[in-house]
Amino acid sequence: MRRVYDSLMSFASFRFESPLRAKHEAFASAESARRASTATSRTDANATPHQAQIQWIPWGNTTEIVARFDRVELEYAAIRRSAALCDSPQRGTLEVTGNDRVAFLQRMVTQELRGLTAGQVSRAFWLNRKGRIEADLLICELGERMLVDCSASVAAATAAALTGFVFSEEVTIRDVSSRDYRIALHGPETIHLLSLVGATARTIETLEQGAVTGACAADSLANAPCVLVRHDSCGEVGIEIIVARDQVATIWTALLGVHDLLDAGRRRVRPCGWHAYNIARIEAGTPLFEVDFSTSSLPHETSILSQCVSFTKGCYLGQEVVARMASLGKPKQVVCAFRMNTAVLPIEGAPVFLPSSAAAPGEEIGIVTSSTLSPMLGAAAIGFATVKQALATANAELLIAAEGSLEPARVQGELTFVKSCDPLEAREP
Repeated sequence: MRRVYDSLMSFASFRFESPLRAKHEAFASAESARRASTATSRTDANATPHQAQIQWIPWGNTTEIVARFDRVELEYAAIRRSAALCDSPQRGTLEVTGNDRVAFLQRMVTQELRGLTAGQVSRAFWLNRKGRIEADLLICELGERMLVDCSASVAAATAAALTGFVFSEEVTIRDVSSRDYRIALHGPETIHLLSLVGATARTIETLEQGAVTGACAADSLANAPCVLVRHDSCGEVGIEIIVARDQVATIWTALLGVHDLLDAGRRRVRPCGWHAYNIARIEAGTPLFEVDFSTSSLPHETSILSQCVSFTKGCYLGQEVVARMASLGKPKQVVCAFRMNTAVLPIEGAPVFLPSSAAAPGEEIGIVTSSTLSPMLGAAAIGFATVKQALATANAELLIAAEGSLEPARVQGELTFVKSCDPLEAREP
């Protein structure tokens, strides 16, 4: 996560602040008080309860995000067993309006958008003239407008660059990241929970049918207008919630207030930080822009080409580079998935080598971009790395620097480590 942590700027210098910050701190304090009260009522009055302590980390120079609200294992289990609620101040939003919005973006981005209708979602890259990725976009057509999810760090530049290509078209592109905010739900109970806080039956049906292609719908949760977008990045049902900044606390509070009264008040929705989300999205095979690939990357280097690029559509900015690489060559490097042979975890930024002998490694061929210990795989060390394309073949042997030594690993033939996620046992302390 070098690109996430490379800036240690003070919080005051960040462009975006979470409007939920005070609520997060209050949640941690309330959890600690609850546990202290529970501990004093038990037989062992000398037991020291675990103290919930929220941890914040910088996301580049854009904002701070929650690393964890409490115990990472509980937050991860919520993703796999019930539902986890994530605060996403690092995400930005573009609003595209005008009758020519679909036709205009069709000529600008890498994905086929012709025929895109209300309720449909498409993922695409916005490239520069050299074919390198300027933004990773999730395009949501709502019927009268589009909302486009992207990284907050590139939202303003993307809106300005696209606007520069508007001539006579009836289209307006605006960065509305200061108006709209992003939270997300991940977990098998997600869609049912949305119905408990006000989502309509029509919206529920739309989101349920969008498991493969994605889907979006304008609706209200807890009487707060919002847009719900199906995007399963953790191998479970995932819903991105786009809502006005001044109303996000209403939805956040309503979702956290949902409890299962038939199961002794078990917490049905748990706030979830980056650490738990990161574990789940790596297991699910989801590389991220600004983490596993960046603005220096070509689409062919991301290993998610099929999700974001159409090779049958017309011209778009950077298309010549993409087409030439598809027909005449291969990228120098690609994102691949690896699994360690031993129980050691390489950190982000660790160099990757090609083995040559038992005495010394071969040439350096890449770098680790993400890593984690996978609960679904018996705590196996897994992750993503950018390595030379010719060496990123299934079962290729690697050496990766980890915990002071070079440790053996193997390339996995596909990005996904866990195809279906069975519920895990998780209980409140």
